[in-house]
Amino acid sequence: MADAHPVIEQLHVENYRVLRDVTFERLTPLTVLFGPNGSGKSTVFDVFAFLYDAMTQGLRKACDDRNGVAQIRSKGCEDNIVIELKYRQGKGEKLITYRLEIGDQAGRPVVRQERLSWATTGDSGRPRNIVDLNNGQGNVYDDEDGTHRLEKLESPDVLAVSALGQLSRHPNVSALRRFITGWYLSYINADQTRTTPSVGPSEHLSRTGDNLPNVLQYLQENDPQRLARIFSAMRARVPQLDDLRAVPLQDGRLMLQLRDRAFSEPILARFTSDGTLKLLAYLTVLYSAEPPAIIGIEEPENQLHPKLLSVLAEELREASAASQVFVSTHSPYLVDEMRAEEVWLLHRGEAGFAKAVRASSVPIITTMIESGGKLGDLWMEGYFPNADPIASV
Repeated sequence: MADAHPVIEQLHVENYRVLRDVTFERLTPLTVLFGPNGSGKSTVFDVFAFLYDAMTQGLRKACDDRNGVAQIRSKGCEDNIVIELKYRQGKGEKLITYRLEIGDQAGRPVVRQERLSWATTGDSGRPRNIVDLNNGQGNVYDDEDGTHRLEKLESPDVLAVSALGQLSRHPNVSALRRFITGWYLSYINADQTRTTPSVGPSEHLSRTGDNLPNVLQYLQENDPQRLARIFSAMRARVPQLDDLRAVPLQDGRLMLQLRDRAFSEPILARFTSDGTLKLLAYLTVLYSAEPPAIIGIEEPENQLHPKLLSVLAEELREASAASQVFVSTHSPYLVDEMRAEEVWLLHRGEAGFAKAVRASSVPIITTMIESGGKLGDLWMEGYFPNADPIASV
């Protein structure tokens, strides 16, 4: 079952902010990005978020939320923004390529090209174009009769995959739409987890974690076994934790309460440590009953004790058996727990745009690892080229 989830094998980006021309290839189930501030780690995550937003809210809204196409496009560039994914629905499945090119017309975003293709006879065979549209019109493969039909979308800023993926006669398009809209991209903030939302169960955690009490309410009512697993994992990391629950208040709000075994009265979430709340939020995602196809977590080390990072790395690796996990970090302790093929260094080149280097492609790194070195230590000792934030200034 672990092999059945979709896996992105390659991500190629052009002209998206500092990602002028970057390719991540042969991606692993667990991928970790590190590098100096401003090197492009958050921008990689925003590429995923942009695709998700464009698919769920529309291209115009996704661009407007980022101050328009002009602010997304790389500085000094007038070419189309390009995002291309190569992925498989499961191990051994056909290679699928989705390419999206975005331009602008009078300041408004338009889809210059959108192409979805599937390999037919092996990865080297000629791919079949399922969707091939330029400026809102082109050919779409109809699975019901096995022919291509001319389609014209009502607006040049509409994504064909979003529109056609809702129709049953286009199952291949629908599969891509479900894949992208099923991603979970975390921007968990400890302060947000302290909110007191309205009573009402939520099955999935929000990006910021502001509905954490609602998720615990859902687990209490619908999946106590999973809640027990999460609580057991929390107890292993926070030994003094004795209980946690979501408690309805008289005014209709929901309060998260945790109890320290040293005290008889529970502690309200607003008095609980940032690290404890963030760890709890991460575990609700990593222990999901229906794991997201993609899990993205930015800088999980924030507000966590360094000794908890090796444990979190174990949880991330275990989760990567059912989801593809992407993590950005500034922590050598977390990088220490990774394999060289899982780690990518991002840095800015002489022209100011990002470059991505896989750790296993750096000869001195592989040599040092064979001699017993750890990636985080090698990072701190200066073995990674262009990884020093001071030298990069």
